[in-house]
Amino acid sequence: MRKICKILGLSKSTYYYYYQTNKWTNKQVNNYEQEVISAFNKSRKIYGAHKIKAVLIRKDIILSRRKIRCIMIKNNLVSKYTKLKYRNHKITANNAQISNILNREFNDKKPNEVVVNVVI
Repeated sequence: MRKICKILGLSKSTYYYYYQTNKWTNKQVNNYEQEVISAFNKSRKIYGAHKIKAVLIRKDIILSRRKIRCIMIKNNLVSKYTKLKYRNHKITANNAQISNILNREFNDKKPNEVVVNVVI
């Protein structure tokens, strides 16, 4: 390979780049393109490249996320972003009823006279 590239005046990286970009035939890309589009539409236009890849793996189709993303960009497929809703979590850790002995009268005669009042 090195000798052929040297005779043609090409670098090895140019050859390998050309080989990698022309590796896919149009027929394969079109078949995968239809699969990606159908998986996207079946998900109600929610899935992104990661989830579409998982769907295609279940169908025994191996396709990279980048290739899926390129197909999505080519066909203007943009996933909807779901907004996370806030859910109030009820915490019962600090709800213990403690009697109020001081009644907010903190006028201590000596320093550190009342520090902690714990009722168990």
